[in-house]
Amino acid sequence: MHSLIFLFAVVVVAQDPALLSEQARQLASQQQPGEAQRLWKQALVISPDFFPALFNLGYFHFQRQEFTEAEPLLRRATQAPGNDFNAWYILGATLSKLARPEDALRAWRAALKMQPDNIKLIRIMSVEFYKGRYFGEAAELARRALQIKSDDPDGYFLAVKAYQDAGDDAAAAEIAFRSAVLFPQSARANFECAYHLQKQGKIAEAEVRLKRAMAADPSYEEPFFFYGSLLVDQGRSAEAIPYLRKAIVNRNDYVPARVVLARAMMNEQKWPEAIAELEETVALAPTHPQPHLLLSQIYFRQGDEARAKVEKQLSLRLRRENPAFLEALQSRPFPPD
Repeated sequence: MHSLIFLFAVVVVAQDPALLSEQARQLASQQQPGEAQRLWKQALVISPDFFPALFNLGYFHFQRQEFTEAEPLLRRATQAPGNDFNAWYILGATLSKLARPEDALRAWRAALKMQPDNIKLIRIMSVEFYKGRYFGEAAELARRALQIKSDDPDGYFLAVKAYQDAGDDAAAAEIAFRSAVLFPQSARANFECAYHLQKQGKIAEAEVRLKRAMAADPSYEEPFFFYGSLLVDQGRSAEAIPYLRKAIVNRNDYVPARVVLARAMMNEQKWPEAIAELEETVALAPTHPQPHLLLSQIYFRQGDEARAKVEKQLSLRLRRENPAFLEALQSRPFPPD
C-alpha cells in the first residue's frame, strides 16, 4: 500500500508543473543545477506558458551569466499570464549584458509602467539613456527621480548633466541652483551652481561659489580647473596658474586643465614651462589635437617655422581622426520600436 501511495505521489509530481517548478527551485538552492534545469524543462514540456518555470529557469541562467540562454525564456515569461515586473526587469538586464541597450530600455520601460515610482529602475534607465546619447529621455527620467526622492544630491547632479547635454540650459540651471540651496556644504552642488551662474554672465557670483566648492573639498579637481579657466579668460593668467596646477595634482590625466595651464604660461611668456607641460600632455594623450596646436603657436612665436608647421599639420590630422575630443556630443532621439 505504501509503495502504491509513493508511486502515485511521484506520478502526480511528474505531471504537475507547479510542483516540478518548486522542486527545481529547491534543488537549485541546494546547488544541484543539473537536476533543477531538468525539472524546469519538464514543467515547460507539460505547460509551455507556465510562468514560474519560465521565469525561474531564465533567472537561473541569468545568475550563471548565461545570458543567451536566459533571454528567450525571460521573453516568454513576459508574455505569460500575469505580466510580471520582475520578468521585464531581468529581461532588460539580460539584454543589457548582451550589448543590446535599446532593447534593454524597451524592456525596462514596460517594467516601469508597472512600478512607475521604482527609483532604482528610473536611475538605471536614466544612466543608460545618457550612455546612448538619448539625453532628452535621460533628463526626463532624472527629473522624475527627483520628484520621487528629493533628498539625494546625486540625483540632482545626474539631472543637471542630462539637461545640460540635452541643450536645455534653463532646466539645468534651475536644478543646479536648487541643489546649491539644498546642499550648501556640497562641493559638487556649489560647482554646478557656479557653472550656470557663469553661463548667465554672473561672474562674481560664480567665483564666490567656486571658492566655496574648493574649500568644501580640496581634492575635487573641477572647481580649481574652472576657476583657473575664468581667470585666464579675464587676462589674469599669473593668478590662474596655481589653481590649474592644483587641478592637475588632484587628477593627473586631466588634459583640459593641462591645456589651459599651458595657455596661461604662454600668456605669461613662460615658453619652456609651457612646452614642458604640453609635451607631458602629449605623452598622456597622444591622439589629442589641442596640445600640438599650442606647440605650433609657441614654435611660431619663437621663429621656428619648421617645427611649427609640423605640429600644426599633426594637430589637423589628429582633429580629423579624433573629432570627439573637440566636439560636444549631440543628443539623438530614441529609436521607435
